[in-house]
Amino acid sequence: MFRSVLVRSSSSAKQSLLRRNFSSSSVPERKVAILGAAGGIGQPLALLMKLNPLVSSLSLYDIANTPGVAADVGHINTRSHVVGYMGDENLAKALEGADLVIIPAGVPRKPGMTRDDLFNINAGIVKNLCSAIAKYCPHALVNMISNPVNSTVPIAAEIFKKAGMYDEKKLFGVTTLDVVRAKTFYAGKANVPVAEVNVPVIGGHAGVTILPLFSQATPQANLSSDVLTALTKRTQDGGTEVVEAKAGKGSATLSMAYAGALFADACLKGLNGVPDVVECSYVQSTITELPFFASKVRLGKNGVEEVLDLGPLSDFEKEGLEALKPELKSSIEKGVKFAHQ
Repeated sequence: MFRSVLVRSSSSAKQSLLRRNFSSSSVPERKVAILGAAGGIGQPLALLMKLNPLVSSLSLYDIANTPGVAADVGHINTRSHVVGYMGDENLAKALEGADLVIIPAGVPRKPGMTRDDLFNINAGIVKNLCSAIAKYCPHALVNMISNPVNSTVPIAAEIFKKAGMYDEKKLFGVTTLDVVRAKTFYAGKANVPVAEVNVPVIGGHAGVTILPLFSQATPQANLSSDVLTALTKRTQDGGTEVVEAKAGKGSATLSMAYAGALFADACLKGLNGVPDVVECSYVQSTITELPFFASKVRLGKNGVEEVLDLGPLSDFEKEGLEALKPELKSSIEKGVKFAHQ
């Protein structure tokens, strides 16, 4: 994990770590493009991807301010070469040759806004960016962060289909922040070290469509049904908690950048042939009757190698699964409809 680079205090220790585990002979060249790199998520995400030794080329794109972000991040003494691209006329250059494209572009949530309130603005942005991806780097993995993810992933799929370039194995909705929150909140209540915690989160990436499977959490803790209900609710409302705490000054940007960097790292490991890389993600799926669904996914050289079964659910989770389906179905249909307008 690239996090190991962060915890080395001495420069020599860091360099020996990079030489030992990430020598240029053993690690392929990988270009990562971030679309929306000057925004609230984009900037910390650019920093975290600059720290990832699996990245050889870091392409930062936005409609404004990207040269400054690229100059700043580019001074960091890690492997990747950084270039900033600004404006529509430079989008092609930003994307050409990319192995992985991460899309945090769009407007953030403000107090009182739902993810659906963001829909018309962000859906249009995603539509344009995905048209460019289909043209300039059609074989790249695409990590969608722009909200509402429940709708923007189906939009991307339809745009890629129109271009004749859709590969269901290469399109991911990034739901990792739901997993990160579930782990943090669970560890606090179970009184276990958070680094040892694992909690699968299924469904979608908004409100009740987010369903943490605390019955499958490890290490297991004997928590009451009231506590599990409260943990589920807090995980579902995590984004709103941050929006309200920031009091009109933004949404979850730093934790989202962290989660986005974790998932991007997993995708890069999969591309590089690291075995048994499993993360939760919102992907095209036949696990339920819905065409897109978040669950555990094994990542590999082609993106999605396998969508894993949901496993045993508690009665509470079974109820939650049935309750989320109508809203998720509606969000998917809304995205598909928008893509065809």
